[in-house]
Amino acid sequence: MQRNTRGLTWLFSLFSGLASQGGVAAQTPASQTLYPAGSQQSFKGPEAYFTGEVQVDMLFPGNETAHYSGAYVTFQAGARTAWHLHPAGQHMIVTSGVALTGTRDGQVIAFGEGETVWCPAGIDHWHGATPEAPMTHLVITGSKDGENVVWKEQVSNEEYGRGQHTKKPVDVSIEALSPIT
Repeated sequence: MQRNTRGLTWLFSLFSGLASQGGVAAQTPASQTLYPAGSQQSFKGPEAYFTGEVQVDMLFPGNETAHYSGAYVTFQAGARTAWHLHPAGQHMIVTSGVALTGTRDGQVIAFGEGETVWCPAGIDHWHGATPEAPMTHLVITGSKDGENVVWKEQVSNEEYGRGQHTKKPVDVSIEALSPIT
């Protein structure tokens, strides 16, 4: 069952531009833009989209050239997102703790500090902390046609529980750079 979120995308509209309304950006035309620490909005993840305690700290909004935004999202032990997808995909980079992310096929990936997961456009997924410890990740979320997330139903305890026995993947496909000769 998919939720229509046109009227409810206020949360992640922040990821694609509204965050700058509450923040301060020191800039001059045709130069770099500085978003000073703490200048962007921070808020608790609403219960409609998260289970457990979640804090979202915006880092930068999307703009007319770069259709992506960034935020640190901190999940307390056992906290997680609802099912959702990103029309333009999302990178998740763990900065502290261990993250879990699951897809509709039942696969759950555990990844730790310094590791990254790319979630392609249109893939239903969830992400959050393990039951034992908090986790923070940096998310870089793309936007397509002004939309960066489509929220769906909550992740059940059973679906989340599949990640409690997940081992990190051993056989990861990596494209290596060719040595310079």
